[in-house]
Amino acid sequence: MTQRTPAAALRFDGIGLHSGENATVEVAPAAPDSGIVFVLRSGNESRATVTVPAVAENVLDTSRATVVGRDGASVSTTEHLLSALFAAGITNARITVEGPEIPIGDGSAQQFIDALDAAGIVEQDRARAVLSLDEPMVVRAADRMVALLPAPAFRVRFVADFPPPIGTQYFDDEIDGTTYRRDVAAARTFGYLHEVEALRARGLARGGSLENALVFTPEGPMQPLRWANEVVRHKVLDLIGDFALLGAWPQFEVVAFKSGHELHALATRALRARISAASTPATLRN
Repeated sequence: MTQRTPAAALRFDGIGLHSGENATVEVAPAAPDSGIVFVLRSGNESRATVTVPAVAENVLDTSRATVVGRDGASVSTTEHLLSALFAAGITNARITVEGPEIPIGDGSAQQFIDALDAAGIVEQDRARAVLSLDEPMVVRAADRMVALLPAPAFRVRFVADFPPPIGTQYFDDEIDGTTYRRDVAAARTFGYLHEVEALRARGLARGGSLENALVFTPEGPMQPLRWANEVVRHKVLDLIGDFALLGAWPQFEVVAFKSGHELHALATRALRARISAASTPATLRN
C-alpha cells in the first residue's frame, strides 16, 4: 500500500448539521509523510491559523460527533469527511476549514467520495503505514464494546441496537475502497423525530433537516431507505472516519457492539499509545 493524496484541491460549501452555520472546506494535496491535517482559525481575537493533525490525541469531544482541535481551535463533525478520505486511501491532505464544522451534505459521505473520484488520486512514492495486532484488545463502556482482533485485513463487524422502529441491525464486510463506495458511503446520519427538540435545546442539530438526515417516527422512516439496514451502515461509516485518527491503515478486525464516537476515540488512543510503548502488542510497518 502506497501513500496517496488528492490530485487537485476539493472544495465543499454548506450548512453544519449541529451548528446550523455555513462552512467552507478545502481539501488540498499534501506532500508524502505529511499526514492529514486540519488548518483552523483559533477562537481568540487574533484569529490565528492553527494546524491540527488528524490523530486521536486531538479529539476534544465525542458527545454527538467527533470534534478535533487544539490551541483554541476546533472543528466538529469530522467523521464523514475523514471516513471518505481514509477508505479511499488518502494519507496526506491539508484540510482548511472556515466555520465550526464540516458541511453535512446529504448526511452521508457520498459528496466527499464523489468529489475525490472526480479530482483523481495521486499515488506517492512512499509506503503507507499499516497497523497489525499481535493480540486482541477490548474497550468497553456499560453494554457497549469495541473488540480489536488480529486479522489479515481490515474488517468491520458491527451490531447496532436501537429502539423501534430501527431495532437491531448487523453489518459484516472487509473494508476497502470498492466495498466502501458500494456499501457504506451513501448511508445517511439518522435520528428520531422526538429527539430533535432535546438536541436543539443542547445547541445541536440546528442545521438538521429531511434533506441531510434520515428521520424515524414510531411508524418508521420519513424518507425512503437506501438499504434496509442503512442505520448500521452509517454507524460503520462513522467508525471508519473515527479510525482514520489512528494514522495508519488497520490490518485487523473491528467487532463493534452498540459503539459510537466515544469508544472509537478510546480505542484509537489506546492503539496509538501502544504503538509508542516499549512492549507493544501492535506492529506498525511501512
